[in-house]
Amino acid sequence: MLCRMMRELLLRLLTTVCVAAPLAAQVNYDEGGQPWSQRAGEGPDASVPGWYYNLGRTGLRVELVADAPKHLVVRYVFADSAAAGRVELGDHIVGVNGKRFATPHRNGYGMEVFGPQGPLLDFALALEACQGKSGEGRLELMLEREGKPRSAALSVGTRYGEFAPSYPAECAKSERILAELLEHLLAAQRDDGSFWDPVVDTFAPLALLASGKREHLAAVERNARFHARTTKAVDEDDLINWRYMAAGIVLSEYYAATRERWVLPELEQVRDFLMSTQYMSLAQVNPLAKESHPDSFPTDERQQNGGWGHNPGFEGYGPIAMLTGQGVLALSLMKHCGVEIDRARLDAASAFLERGAGSNGYVWYADDVAGDQDWADMGRTGAAGIALHLHPWPDASIKSRARKHSLVIGEHPLSFPDTHASPIMGMGYAALAANIDPANFRRVMDANRWWFTLAQCADGTFYYQPNRDNSGYGADSRLSASAVTAFIFSIPKRNLLVTGRKRGS
Repeated sequence: MLCRMMRELLLRLLTTVCVAAPLAAQVNYDEGGQPWSQRAGEGPDASVPGWYYNLGRTGLRVELVADAPKHLVVRYVFADSAAAGRVELGDHIVGVNGKRFATPHRNGYGMEVFGPQGPLLDFALALEACQGKSGEGRLELMLEREGKPRSAALSVGTRYGEFAPSYPAECAKSERILAELLEHLLAAQRDDGSFWDPVVDTFAPLALLASGKREHLAAVERNARFHARTTKAVDEDDLINWRYMAAGIVLSEYYAATRERWVLPELEQVRDFLMSTQYMSLAQVNPLAKESHPDSFPTDERQQNGGWGHNPGFEGYGPIAMLTGQGVLALSLMKHCGVEIDRARLDAASAFLERGAGSNGYVWYADDVAGDQDWADMGRTGAAGIALHLHPWPDASIKSRARKHSLVIGEHPLSFPDTHASPIMGMGYAALAANIDPANFRRVMDANRWWFTLAQCADGTFYYQPNRDNSGYGADSRLSASAVTAFIFSIPKRNLLVTGRKRGS
């Protein structure tokens, strides 16, 4: 009964969002065969010949193909998995549990094709249902092998069960997944306290800190000290602002939780660095940008003023909304920790985000608007939303803008797992901004229950599902997805400032 109700809810949502879209299957994200032709360079997926969809705990990886829009084409079977010895490479999965897939897939990038409608959704619903109270952990696949019908019974077990309607809150399955992911993160932490890159070095320590368990504090402190040790007031490294945003956010949350005084001077160093790299004047423009990116070169002091780009000042195409949202968040968190912040600088960054937001609250790439009713990847909107929600000087306009960012994410939740640059990072920030209003968070989680079902691998880790963009995929096909999933599942605990912890508590 519960599974049927959730299925009907998600299908109504998909119908509402996609009713005006043509019934055409979306296959590749570009003409070159992306994302299917990409490979993981190392780790547990290095042997997989491409970037394919993970079908949950079955051990299967599949591709969506244009000439079979109601099929899932098997491209890899993990040894010792439920599907090993039962499903072969090249098999077409055409149905599950006695029902053929009836809806063509349209998964892809763009307002008209976001979401799992088709075989992916049908498979996810059946996979979760078979693990619930009414199932026996058995999934019956309908196959075509060399044009001939076949069947395969997979035993995926009932250890995890089904997600509760309120998941990840008050949900035994979510708690089991979270506990396993936190153990995975502890095992993945490096000797220097880091995890991988700025994305994982943001969300992994935050997830561990959000658990509220004292046994995780040592790992969080090691990561906090890594951030402290690798940041300073003056730094000339490349693509550097990402790392300093992560440091500012993690160190602030660590200080808010522990009040360890050694953190405050470290936060002041990060603040000073961010003040020096924020673009505020034409004098900061790298003259080479006029040759490399002539269309982005600023023509007056106001253009992209107040924002942060990949590197200090203005280089390449200049400041971007994703980093500027994180900059506002980092400075806001620092202020809540008692660090002195120049309000004029924070106001300039907030104004950058306002210029980049449409009337519906969707934030575009820089400080211009895509369209007042356009929407797509929500990571930038998420970063802006949670940043303004925690703004230390929240006037009525700031509060209204934060709510609007949350609402547009809740109104269009199907783009949640497919965002610009690093989709995994975008998921984390979009979930945070949606959480400003519990109703919007609920819409996002309900619409993407399929993703959390299919992204879970047989070993309990989570997988970076195919996307238009791939930042982090290749060397890391699982750690970033596992870290962000753990973080999202920890949001209801409200143990962090960004997830609703009362300031000063």
